[in-house]
Amino acid sequence: MAAKVFESIGKFGLALAIAGGVVNSALYNVDAGHRAVIFDRFRGVQDIVVGEGTHFLIPWVQKPIIFDCRSRPRNVPVITGSKDLQNVNITLRILFRPVASQLPRIFTSIGEDYDERVLPSITTEILKSVVARFDAGELITQRELVSRQVSDDLTERAATFGLILDDVSLKHSHIGNTMMCVPPSLSSSSCSVLETHLTFGKEFTEAVEAKQVAQQEAERARFVVEKAEQQKKAAIISAEGDSKAAELIANSLATAGDGLIELRKLEAAEDIAYQLSRSRNITYLPSGQSVLLQLPQ
Repeated sequence: MAAKVFESIGKFGLALAIAGGVVNSALYNVDAGHRAVIFDRFRGVQDIVVGEGTHFLIPWVQKPIIFDCRSRPRNVPVITGSKDLQNVNITLRILFRPVASQLPRIFTSIGEDYDERVLPSITTEILKSVVARFDAGELITQRELVSRQVSDDLTERAATFGLILDDVSLKHSHIGNTMMCVPPSLSSSSCSVLETHLTFGKEFTEAVEAKQVAQQEAERARFVVEKAEQQKKAAIISAEGDSKAAELIANSLATAGDGLIELRKLEAAEDIAYQLSRSRNITYLPSGQSVLLQLPQ
């Protein structure tokens, strides 16, 4: 009797284990921030995107492929050339995530490692295209414009692959003085928060400093030339005024004779008398005497 009981319990446990295994294989979980795409062995990849939670599937027939739909960062250095043939080494950082509704197409056409296949190629292509429009100086003074153009072009390009770029901007840039070829292994890119940090090669820094000094010298020379021209114009105007005054005086003398000279003498004497009358002490020299007498006013 006991043997039959134990045999029944063993059969029940075995059936329960088999049933539990079947049920467990028919369940799968999708964590927060993730989405699942179902691959059916008979119908292929289904167009339905499964959300978060626990879900059922047909064991050995269907297989879930889990995708992380949260924003993820990616830092990649890129070597390219500027408009004036300066070597530019830029580090970018991308915050990217897939479009949930396009996960079946992404899995079918690209694969689970879509970020490794898509982001390096499109970021290198866009970055080279944008940086080639600016020279080394403009990459410094117009870095916000460069970052914005890279972001706009890269966002538009990534959308064709079903990717969303939450943030794209320059992070680090090194500008040298030599144009270099980019090996395929280095042709990758990325994006970042708008914290742009630029460093420069020694030769480029010296060239920039020499250019600034030359510009300052040119400004100083232009100022000296303009000052000399203004002084020349002032001298010409003064000489023309003196010439005109002399001409007028000569005309007056020819017309009025010595009367103009006498008038000027009277005006000068009147002015002298006025100045003496305002002095604190007045000195008189009477006619016919050789001793000066100082009389209080």
